[in-house]
This record gives sequence, C-alpha cells and structure tokens, in this order.
Amino acid sequence: MTFTPALLARLEQRLIAALPAWQLPADTRIELLTTSENATFLARCPQTGRRRVLRVHRPDYHTRAEIESELDWLAALRVDTRLRAPLPLSTTGPSPVVELALGGRRFHAVGFDFIEGHSPQADDTLPAWFEKLGALTAALHEHSRRWTPPENFVRTRWHLDSMIGPHGLWGDWRQAPGLTVSDERVIACAIERIHRVIGVYDRLSGRYGLVHADLRLANLLVENDQLAVIDFDDCGFCWYAFDFAAAISFFELDPLIPRLRQAWIRGYRTVAEFDAADDAALDTFIMIRRIMLSAWLATHADSHTARSLGEGFIEGTATLARAYLDPACTSK
Repeated sequence: MTFTPALLARLEQRLIAALPAWQLPADTRIELLTTSENATFLARCPQTGRRRVLRVHRPDYHTRAEIESELDWLAALRVDTRLRAPLPLSTTGPSPVVELALGGRRFHAVGFDFIEGHSPQADDTLPAWFEKLGALTAALHEHSRRWTPPENFVRTRWHLDSMIGPHGLWGDWRQAPGLTVSDERVIACAIERIHRVIGVYDRLSGRYGLVHADLRLANLLVENDQLAVIDFDDCGFCWYAFDFAAAISFFELDPLIPRLRQAWIRGYRTVAEFDAADDAALDTFIMIRRIMLSAWLATHADSHTARSLGEGFIEGTATLARAYLDPACTSK
C-alpha cells in the first residue's frame, strides 16, 4: 500500500477527528512529517506550542497486539532506564492504539511525546556518535535480557527465513530492480555462507533476544551531546549484534564503516560484553541487513527512499557480497 497524497490528506482528517482520544485540543494542528512503512504526523497545540508525534500504521503489517507490545517495551524502558526514547501517549480508552476507519480499512494510530533533535550526518563527526550509540544499544540489550514482558507480548521473530528467505517479511530480494544474473548468483552464494556462519553462531548462548532492529541514522536524534533513539516499529526478537548492521543501513560500503564499527564496539563494551565471536559475526549481519534492504526496496518501489537510491542499490549489494565471500566462491 502506498501513502498517496490523497490518502494522507484523508488520514490527516481522521486524525483531527480522533484528537480527543489523546486528550489533545480540537484546534491542534496536524502536519505530515514523513512516510516510510508508516505515515508519521506532527501534532502542535497552537496555544502552548507543545508538540506530539502521531504515527499511522500501514494496514496488514503489524497487528494491534504487536503494536501494543512495542509500546509496552517503550513504556518499560522509560521507567527502568535513563535512555532517551519516546514516551507513548495514553488514550481515553483501554488501549494506547486508536483505530481510524477509512474506505473500508482500519488504520491503527498511536501517539508519542516529541523529542528534540536531528539525525546525525554520515561524516567525520559520526564515529563519536557511534560510540554513544554502542553504549545505548548495549543498555537496550541489557534491559531486554532482564525484562519480563507481559503475557500477551508478541513481536516479530527475526530469523534467516523471515529476513532473507524467498518469502521474507520485507519481500524477495530477487525482485530488486536492476538485478543481473551475475549479481543474483553472487548474492545467492553469500546467503549460503550466511547460513553456515549463523548455524555456528546460533550455538552460542545469550546472543538472541528483543532488539530495536532498525537503529539507522533516520531513527537517531542528536541534540547537543545527547543521543536519542526513536521508531521501535521493527523491534522484535533477533541476534543482538544485528543492531549494528541496522545502524549502517544504506551506506554499508562507505569508507567510514571500519571507524564506526570500532567506535560502536568500544561504546558497547562500556556497558555489556561483546566478545570476539560477536565481532566476527558482524560482517554476516551487515550482509543480511543489506539483502533485507534490497528486498524492501523491491516491494516499496514507489517510496521516496527507493526512488532516491535507484537501481544501483542492488549492484552495491552484489559488491558487498563479493567482499563478504572468499575468492574461491566469487570465481564460480
């Protein structure tokens, strides 16, 4: 489903009608912030200037129970830790999720408080932020390890089939525009190696749990020396080390990556253990994430992200696969 201008305009009207559910004034102004998997709006009170964020979910991606579970973890993080993350808004009803009926469909909407900041840039200032991100990510993981979710908690379980399989949750990378026979062959070869590496890594205990799963730059906010993380929409159960791979989404081939990797690990180890096996697995998780993004772009060809990256993205995925593989495999 594409968030067309006409659909966004109608959703904005539905949000205005639903403002009382969040106890927001009727004259609150609504404006679009961004669209990706979901549509996100800024709600601003004209009297006080106070801002909130309202997110409208794409239908058929997450169930109400899954969305409520995301908010359960966010609420627990706000109570149990000092991490800067959005506080979910309560509603006048029993659930923090508000339903918007539109054209025979039901859209789920949720609200958050507003966090000041802007996304960091992929430049020489980024390693310092990645050291902070490593520590923040470790704190998320430590909370995940000790937190007991409520009985009805349900989130995606990210595993190789759901991530990079032909019926993966984000689509099939083989449908990516611009994919050549040669590139398809080398990516398929990389997937064979991924299965071998993860098969060994999976035997190590304590490597898998509840993670953010989408800590890319667009979901980070920096303000002065503070770092905040937003958008837990893809949080689920996955390997903890995958969170680094998500953090370098869309610029995995940048020469800056080795410095970011070192900084992230350095920051992580100030909070929690990250051993040699975790470090060695990072290349595999980076490859997994890049293939996932290729699949996502194939199923979201009309998105701004897909249009801006173009057909060259899948070529870059094949380039990364060649670097990931040993020479014997890439020469086949």
